[in-house]
Amino acid sequence: MNEPAIFFEDVNERQGGFLRRTFLLGGFTALGMTALVTRLGYLQLVENNRYKQLSQHNQFNYRIVQPPRGVIKDRNGVVLAGNRASFRVLVVRDETKDLDGTLNMVAELLPATALKRRQLIAEINESPRFVPVAVATDLNWDDFARVNLHATDLPGVVADMNESRFYPFSGAFAHVIGYVAKISDDDVKKIKATHNGDVDPMLLSPGFRIGKQGIEKAFDKELRGVPGGQKVEVDARGKVVGEDRAGDKPPTPGSDIVLTLDADVQNKALEVFGDDSGAAVMIDCRNGDILCLLSAPSFDANAFVSGVPGPAYKAWSGYDHKPLLDKALNGLFPAGSTFKTMVSLAMLEMGMSEHTTHTCNQAWQFGNHVFHCDKAHGTLDLHRAIVTSCDIYFFQTAVAVGPERITAMARRFGINEVFPEIHIAQSKGTLPDPEWKQRVYHQPWYAGETPSLGIGQGALQVNPLQLAVMCSRIANGNVALRPRLVKSVGGQELPRGDEAPPLNLSPQYLQIVRAAMAGVTSEPGGTATGKLDLSLGDIKCAGKTGTAQSHSGKTAHGAQGAWNLRDHAWFIAFAPEDKPIYAMAVLVEHGGFGADASAPKVREIMRAALIKDPEIKARLGGVIPPDTKAGKPTPPAEPDAPVEDSTPGQTAALTTPTKAGAA
Repeated sequence: MNEPAIFFEDVNERQGGFLRRTFLLGGFTALGMTALVTRLGYLQLVENNRYKQLSQHNQFNYRIVQPPRGVIKDRNGVVLAGNRASFRVLVVRDETKDLDGTLNMVAELLPATALKRRQLIAEINESPRFVPVAVATDLNWDDFARVNLHATDLPGVVADMNESRFYPFSGAFAHVIGYVAKISDDDVKKIKATHNGDVDPMLLSPGFRIGKQGIEKAFDKELRGVPGGQKVEVDARGKVVGEDRAGDKPPTPGSDIVLTLDADVQNKALEVFGDDSGAAVMIDCRNGDILCLLSAPSFDANAFVSGVPGPAYKAWSGYDHKPLLDKALNGLFPAGSTFKTMVSLAMLEMGMSEHTTHTCNQAWQFGNHVFHCDKAHGTLDLHRAIVTSCDIYFFQTAVAVGPERITAMARRFGINEVFPEIHIAQSKGTLPDPEWKQRVYHQPWYAGETPSLGIGQGALQVNPLQLAVMCSRIANGNVALRPRLVKSVGGQELPRGDEAPPLNLSPQYLQIVRAAMAGVTSEPGGTATGKLDLSLGDIKCAGKTGTAQSHSGKTAHGAQGAWNLRDHAWFIAFAPEDKPIYAMAVLVEHGGFGADASAPKVREIMRAALIKDPEIKARLGGVIPPDTKAGKPTPPAEPDAPVEDSTPGQTAALTTPTKAGAA
């Protein structure tokens, strides 16, 4: 029987190969371990202090949590600017490999993002790679749901919810409330310039908005609040790798601001203006509170929160009615015949009697120049001159009083003044007199310029707020009321407008002017007789019309002719005439005659305010009569046209007759 053979040579060969591979792999392993231990030793021993400092510095950070912006309310607690939930889409550049491809996919779901693609790419590239950048904000539910549905196919895209500024009455309050928008590079530069190079980190947060206009801008710091912090663990590059909710710091909401405005009155003003261009300002004669501060036409402030599309902004800025201009504060216009109240008070304080008469034969020659009135009023005293708005009476009165006394009186009543209590930028306007003429034009004052000043023309320029203040001081009669727009900030009330110095003017003089203004709306021949019936029993409204020439050349009077060539229509008023509560000024830009274009608006706005006032309700026995005059047409005013005045620097040695307007 054969036994199996054993070949030791083969076994030895296999054992030798195994040992060689073992030694080779072991050597590599030992080498790797040696390198690892060496590196660890280097980091632990040599670089220990450096990485310890970095670890301590970067281990935990606070990610800014934006606070809710303060709410802006009207005098009755109606929210004029608040916050609401808003859906948005964010892109994190660090989490997407193909930014262009990601934006293309987002554009398929949200086509509006394609219109601002270049802007989005710039914002994303300027932000840290791990910081989310909003590519779409204020989405509706359908868009938000569509993005979430495709979230798995959109690397680096996050859809979430935040708070967005919201203006429920945008059109009525757009100019006075203003709006918020993204902070720009210019904004950052201005902040650095005024704060020694320091910038609040919250301002640099992606998507943060600041006040850009109106109250939003004036009280931006108070409305912002104090940011909170979300405690997060970050790596050496600053990327979030963990959270520590126990260490979070809640944000402090911004301060609420209460305005003196009345939402009902302001909205009524916007309603009655319709498509007209102009402004309306109403002031409480008792304390200076502003109930209405409207500029028309207006715009949608909500559009600025997320960014106004180029075509929309171009349409607004190119419209000849100038919806982006705050006409109540920054629109400048000749005062027209409303300024005759100042000439009258200057005349009375000078010592001239209210019974001083002048004869109007429809034309009056002064030097080589002939000034005209709308009709021959005959011989009349101050009262009838105001009631009928006779230009020739005030031409002669202005010459007798002199420009210095007239402008001094106007300054006492708020003309040519900027009111810091408004907290919003205002245009000062022009109040011409010899000193102004020499300072601005280095020329003497010519005698022929004084008659034009007497009827509120020439170089005189005012804004609607100034005329409203003027009227409120006439109605109050005791103190130089200051207009107050902001009632309180963060619960702290601001000074009232009646905390002001006295007018230091004889009550008798003021009563003479007030009585004449009452006659304007009630006496035969009054320029606004029948236009201001409030349908409130014995509560009557007093006022003064004004038709101000808008061009020194050919103009279109009344509501005829090219819009931009028509006269501006003014009306100032206070009510009740026996015990004034509210005073106001209404301007209809290129509206024609003040009695036709502005007086009906004054009536509607004034009535809206009066029927809400507790004093008026008590006076009416708690029963508000129906508005029997609403919607009824009123007869047109008699045609009148303002003076075609010489420009500064011209003499009165003109031989061409010049038209003049009564109202």
